[in-house]
Amino acid sequence: MTFRPALTLYQGRAGDRNPRGVAGAAVVARALAHATGLDPTTVGTPAPPLGRHWETELDAARGDLRALAQHCDVLLAEGRPPITTMGRCATALATLPVVARHRPRACIVWFDAHADANTPATSTSGYLGGLVLTGAAGLWDSGLGGGLALQQVVLVGARDIDAPEQQLIDRGVLRLVPAGPNLGARLADAVGQAPVYVHLDCDVLEPGLVPTEYRVPGGLSLSQLNEAAAVLAQRERVGLEIAEFESAWEDGRPGSADELVEALQPLWSARTGPTPPPASP
Repeated sequence: MTFRPALTLYQGRAGDRNPRGVAGAAVVARALAHATGLDPTTVGTPAPPLGRHWETELDAARGDLRALAQHCDVLLAEGRPPITTMGRCATALATLPVVARHRPRACIVWFDAHADANTPATSTSGYLGGLVLTGAAGLWDSGLGGGLALQQVVLVGARDIDAPEQQLIDRGVLRLVPAGPNLGARLADAVGQAPVYVHLDCDVLEPGLVPTEYRVPGGLSLSQLNEAAAVLAQRERVGLEIAEFESAWEDGRPGSADELVEALQPLWSARTGPTPPPASP
């Protein structure tokens, strides 16, 4: 089967606390367009960040998130794997229920420093991005649908985990592949031969590799990310989404997504297998 992905740039709200995520999504989309030759379709309109409680943020974002869900629904119905760049991981409240409906057996491979599996009842921060997986699973009503089976989720590289999220891991509801040696082999064991839909939150990486809002020590290197991508590319690729890349570093230097895109090459390329590890900045 020909691998014919479609590139989408999401520019709407998703619980943003600064404008660098929306701008960063555009940076990643440009790098992917250059590398793949795909023309991105833009969904959503940039708006000033609110930095408010999750309910306010979700109400403000819901219109554009619904538009993204409808767009992904069309792509998956056509058999075109979506590659989506998004500012914040809360955008997956729109994409994951669509994936679950079209491909209920797909494994959701969630690269993130955080588990993002609190509920409104367990969250101490009230941050929308921390409620994504449970919202997509219908454990609370986002207004964007549910249907995701948490047992189909594999967390990769999560290390800043709240107590309620750790309970889900301990009970086997969520599976965790920690960062560390032999990541590719451990990930292959966790995923098996299931089709994969990959979410990458860039803070899964070791701080300093790409600009992100959160910096949690103990993350993946770019070569480890490439190793994991090569393993996942041996399975059917349902889609890829990239979040939490900020357009600039704290000192104002612009961020480049070229090495990130190169590390992810097995996931967006028509060919499979590892690529040479990108050089560290």
